[in-house]
Amino acid sequence: MSEEIEDHRLLNESENEPFSSVLERRVSRRSIMRGGLNVAALSMLAGFGLTACSDDDNDNPSVSEDDRAAAMMLAFEAVAGSKQDAVVVPSANASQENAGAALTAGTAAATSTSGYTAQVVMPWGTPINNQGTNWRQDLAFTPEIQANSVGMHHDGMYHFPISDDTASSNFIMALNNEYIDQGALWAAQGGPSANPRPADESRTEINAHGVTVVELRRDENSVWDVVRSSQYNRRITSATPCDLEGPVAGSQYVVTAYDNTGRTTRGTNNNCANGFTPWGTYLTCEENWPAIFRKDEGREADDNRLGIEQGGTRYDWETSAGDATESNGEFARFNATPSGETAAADYRNEPRTFGYIVEIDPYDATSRPVKRTALGRFRHEGCWPGKLVAGEPVVFYSGHDARNEYIYKFVSDAKWDPADANMAGATTNRLAIGAKYMNEGTLYAAKFNADGTGEWLELEPDTIVPASAGSRYAGQTLASALGLEAGDRAGIIIHTADAADLMGATPMDRPEWGTVDPVSGDVYMTLTNNSDRLPEGQRATFSNGDSIEAPGASYGEAPVNAANPRVNNNDGQVIRWVEPSPGETTFTWDIFVFGALGLESDPEDYNRSSLTDQNYFSSCDGLWYDDRGDGQGILWIETDTGGTSVTNDQVLAVVPQGLSKGNNASVIHEGNQAQLKRFAVGPNGCEVTGIFATPDKTALFINIQHPSNWPIDDNGSNTPDATIEPTGNVRPRASTVVIQKADGGQIGV
Repeated sequence: MSEEIEDHRLLNESENEPFSSVLERRVSRRSIMRGGLNVAALSMLAGFGLTACSDDDNDNPSVSEDDRAAAMMLAFEAVAGSKQDAVVVPSANASQENAGAALTAGTAAATSTSGYTAQVVMPWGTPINNQGTNWRQDLAFTPEIQANSVGMHHDGMYHFPISDDTASSNFIMALNNEYIDQGALWAAQGGPSANPRPADESRTEINAHGVTVVELRRDENSVWDVVRSSQYNRRITSATPCDLEGPVAGSQYVVTAYDNTGRTTRGTNNNCANGFTPWGTYLTCEENWPAIFRKDEGREADDNRLGIEQGGTRYDWETSAGDATESNGEFARFNATPSGETAAADYRNEPRTFGYIVEIDPYDATSRPVKRTALGRFRHEGCWPGKLVAGEPVVFYSGHDARNEYIYKFVSDAKWDPADANMAGATTNRLAIGAKYMNEGTLYAAKFNADGTGEWLELEPDTIVPASAGSRYAGQTLASALGLEAGDRAGIIIHTADAADLMGATPMDRPEWGTVDPVSGDVYMTLTNNSDRLPEGQRATFSNGDSIEAPGASYGEAPVNAANPRVNNNDGQVIRWVEPSPGETTFTWDIFVFGALGLESDPEDYNRSSLTDQNYFSSCDGLWYDDRGDGQGILWIETDTGGTSVTNDQVLAVVPQGLSKGNNASVIHEGNQAQLKRFAVGPNGCEVTGIFATPDKTALFINIQHPSNWPIDDNGSNTPDATIEPTGNVRPRASTVVIQKADGGQIGV
């Protein structure tokens, strides 16, 4: 989630012990520091590639010299922090004597075989077909121009091969367009119009959201660009018809004036991080969607729990309702205040058709997106597949990106069949395969214990609320505790967050991106930050009620716990866990790295991973495990601060294999922090987000969201050099950036 549109309201009012408190207790456990884990925890840590041995003379679990030597090593000099209107990548002239050197913006890294290049590709406004309009600085956008162009504010993305032979030079790109910058969008007219919003302005903004699907190709000069005539190119926007499938589809909860059967809706919105499936589909995730809806009366518990607005919305699209050109309630639907005799006559349930994982077939531009409701309804950051094992369930992990919210896991009923794996170029009904694995299964919420173990709490109608949750509903079924009819799975999904509250899930410090090592099964997730952490022992505060058990109540401030141990956690951390097998409901966990900027104002014990100038970071957000074979890989970490006094947002890299936990209770510590290196820095004002590499590892793709004055205007080019600073003010364009070695070698090594 962009820090620009974070909802700072605290919507989780549960009294469940927050992760910071759990982690604080774990950090203080001398038995953990001395390697005194129980047998189960020791066996699970083996899956992390850690050595958990110690002796009486050494409190630090350590890795043998042979293990460290065998680990893959990063082969670039860490770049320095930057405050430029440019992307900074490792310098062609970096030396051992100047390990902090950064590529000066605009210098030609391509002149050296050891340097990196950074090229802009598919920035906002790039035409995706022959109906598109070529970009220019004074382009006045219309609904038609935006519908035929790349959307705004790039976020999560993924690639899909057209042919195995060309998978690293020609593929389909699916890209999230999270939200809009009205100032940049309407720059040609001096900004957006006042309310009531003109219908075409609302349509243009609606078309700037959603997902962009295009074919990308690299030419003989290693320049990437959109193939405008491709059969795969299309936009999926906040107005695109979508199907609902899974428990909620066809239920009373999603009946609207648009579809009295409750099986379809329009649009997907605020698509933040992403995911992908092993059968070749794209997963886009609806995060800050509540802000596009208002509901002034007739509010339900889930409206309060998820933060549906009152009195107005982020962009005021609902004020275009009643325009003579309005079609089928296209604007009226954003006002969910009941106005008809029944739900079939108005849009009171429209918000309940949002908050899901949306599956898209990138190979079939005629297919409709499908909202997979079985994976829960909340502010989904992303959705990441777990380790695949033939004959075992398919699992997906997702975080609810808000302060003091939860981490979730979906376990399919169907067992993985390798015959369902994606085949490039094959004519396959991929959405039917998606229905097989994603429409039926069990949803869980995570509980992190102070001893480094954890459990997945089942969220089913007949699940019994445990006494350990401390709830007055202990012993009742979840359906009964939530006031639902027996067996109402759709109701559990609609009230996912309230169900997790009652089961005693651990409130986290804004769980965002996740990623999985496909070999070991290690799961990593960023916990971005949380300024509303109280000292240990202080009582939590709540919104929409006086306890977490109140319908629609959510946490306000919450005390620290073992997994979230820092009061007023401004910089976040990366957590890691491993499970015995994909369908298991137990796990062991650890903190991989704590963020810190090394500020003098930080508390004495704040920089728990002993970060330095080469790797200071704050607000970890994007995350990707880059499998390099032989059980090794690179963990890439991206940040979202909008810029700090130390540096703009950045990309860091570390090889996790061979690293072990130190005395500070994180895997990255004083003795090994040099293994974490800053690889790239974004331009002023931006968030760095979205990440993947081509299969041959010669090109790394990242996204630059909401830059303040970037990229350069190279005569309307959509593929300029990302490392050059503009000479004056430009109309900012969120963009994808492809980073390559000038010698064509693999990135990072």
